[in-house]
Amino acid sequence: MIRNTAVTFNPVEKTPDDIAQMVTEKGDGFVVYEDGAGAVVGFAYYGQFRGGLGYRHTCEHTIIVAPEGQGAGVGCALMDAICQHAKTAGFHSIWAGVSAENDAGVAFHTRVGFQEVARLPQVGRKFDRWMDLILMRKML
Repeated sequence: MIRNTAVTFNPVEKTPDDIAQMVTEKGDGFVVYEDGAGAVVGFAYYGQFRGGLGYRHTCEHTIIVAPEGQGAGVGCALMDAICQHAKTAGFHSIWAGVSAENDAGVAFHTRVGFQEVARLPQVGRKFDRWMDLILMRKML
C-alpha cells in the first residue's frame, strides 16, 4: 500500500523495528485493532501536533487500516479510541493530514467529525509529481 498509492507521501514501508519504536514512543496513545483470529488489521496513534508548550493541547494522529478491515468499523473503532484517550489526556483538538488524492481518507475523516481547515498545495512529492495535503480538524 505504501509503495503503490498516494495515501501517504512516504515511499518507504515501516519495518517491524520502526513500528516497535512508535509503540514505545506513543505508549497508551498507540492502539491496535485485531480481528477475531488475532491478526492486526489496523492501528492508530497520536501525539502532540508540534513541539513546544504552546501546542500542548493540540495533537495529530495517524490511522492505518488494512484492506480487509476497511468498511468493517475498524477505522471508526480506532478513531474513537484515540480521540477518547487524547481528550482524557487533556488535548483540545486532533488534526489529520490527508493526501488530497486519498478520497476515501477525506470521506472517512468527514464521517467521524473532522472538518477540512486548509489545503496545502504541492507540499508532498511522490511518483515524480507534487501532491497537495488537506489538513482536517476535530474538536475534542
